[in-house]
Amino acid sequence: MKTSLKLLTTTLTFILLSITNVSAQYGNGYGGGYGGNGYGGYGGGMNQMGSTMNQSQPEKPKEIPVEVTAAKIVEDMKPALNLDELQVIAITNVIKESLKAQGVLMKQEYPQEEQMNNFKALAETTDQKINQFLNKDQKEKYIIFKENRKTQKKTKEKSKSKDKSKEKEKQD
Repeated sequence: MKTSLKLLTTTLTFILLSITNVSAQYGNGYGGGYGGNGYGGYGGGMNQMGSTMNQSQPEKPKEIPVEVTAAKIVEDMKPALNLDELQVIAITNVIKESLKAQGVLMKQEYPQEEQMNNFKALAETTDQKINQFLNKDQKEKYIIFKENRKTQKKTKEKSKSKDKSKEKEKQD
């Protein structure tokens, strides 16, 4: 029981942590970043129409609203667990609440170990709340759903790293 709870917690934590989208450089690093031409400074970069580009602050990546992220997660979950509309609404609210709490945790500066413990506790709480709305069959499907999401994320990460290594080989 404790092992399955720990596995469930870890899986939900991974799902919640992998939801956010990160960009290393503003403007994707291809000329739209600092200084307009990708090399810094405030030089007179030219756009396609030949006029000088607006030299304002670089655009920050837009945050995806919590509502959109929660809706996507529940949309994937709905057919896998055979959720009814009431369950969809309730679980969406739980996930929204969890994502907001996750955002708050990410902004706080704790030692890494404490940060991970906080995320694990949040994941456990979220799982408990979601399980309150599921029947026995759905609870079993929920565990499988989370495992599938976890393996999908791992395979995506592996394929990305393979693509990057192929690109490096082509460059060399």
